[in-house]
Amino acid sequence: MDAWGLTHELGDAFTCGDALSAGMTRGRLRTKRLEPVFHGVRMMRDDDVATDTDPRSVERHRVLRAVRGFVPLLGRDRFFAGRTAAVLFDAPIQHGDDITVGVRSPARAPRRRGVVGVKVSAHLVSVMEHSGLPVASPASSWAMLGSEMSVRELVLGDWFVRVPRTAHGAPAPELRQATPEQLRRVIAAGQRPGISRLRAAVELVRVGSASPLETEYRLDAAAEGLPEPELDVEIRDPQGRLIGITEVAYRDYRTLVEIEGDHHRTDRRQWIRDIEKYNAYAALGWDVVRLTSPHIRASRRGVAMVRDALVRHGWRPGR
Repeated sequence: MDAWGLTHELGDAFTCGDALSAGMTRGRLRTKRLEPVFHGVRMMRDDDVATDTDPRSVERHRVLRAVRGFVPLLGRDRFFAGRTAAVLFDAPIQHGDDITVGVRSPARAPRRRGVVGVKVSAHLVSVMEHSGLPVASPASSWAMLGSEMSVRELVLGDWFVRVPRTAHGAPAPELRQATPEQLRRVIAAGQRPGISRLRAAVELVRVGSASPLETEYRLDAAAEGLPEPELDVEIRDPQGRLIGITEVAYRDYRTLVEIEGDHHRTDRRQWIRDIEKYNAYAALGWDVVRLTSPHIRASRRGVAMVRDALVRHGWRPGR
């Protein structure tokens, strides 16, 4: 059998021992067509990511490749956890160089270059299958981040509890990864590293924020005393027709906040759609405040812009 055909039989990643037992020669194992992802593990070299320019996609591709490379070393009791699990659930999070692999006590956490091994009490973690891999559940993954994240960062929980929407804008609750109640239950399961930060963060988690920018705006607005908004709101005309779905709405003050990524500028179809939508909002009496990343992260001018709009529509600080 051709030695390259053996890679299909062995899977995406394989140990050198399994490859030799299957008939691959040591010379073939040293070829540049195979990449050593971990000591004693090989994968076919992958150059697909070279054409991708989105940093988040590049990061996720790298993590997924490392995860696939570790599969031959998983055994029965190990699972992907922490930041690695969060990335597998597509959370918008920075990962780092090493993947996180967990075990339940009293098993021994793995010690290997490129791997952060963590040991977790069995009652503090729930493991599920995700894309064919053993992964700490979204709620468990979030709770495990309490040992290394600030309270503000842990409001990443917004991502897990959001209700995704289909391409046509319909809510898809079956795609939801966790609920606020599940986050509270993992906190209540027992003492763990970062428990005080988790308790503080879960009180700030809200259903409806679909991006870190939305979460950051909401936290800053609350800190400045702005009223609690509605999130992920369908705006309809008097006949009930859907005009658009806005990220943040202050219904009592007829103010909407649209938080826009760069694709709103670079995608012509999106740009035209935005113009039509905002004109329709204005015709219904809504004041629209459009914010971008610099308004929220660089100057925080965005909160002041929204404050001015709310005051125009009758809100008074301290009311």
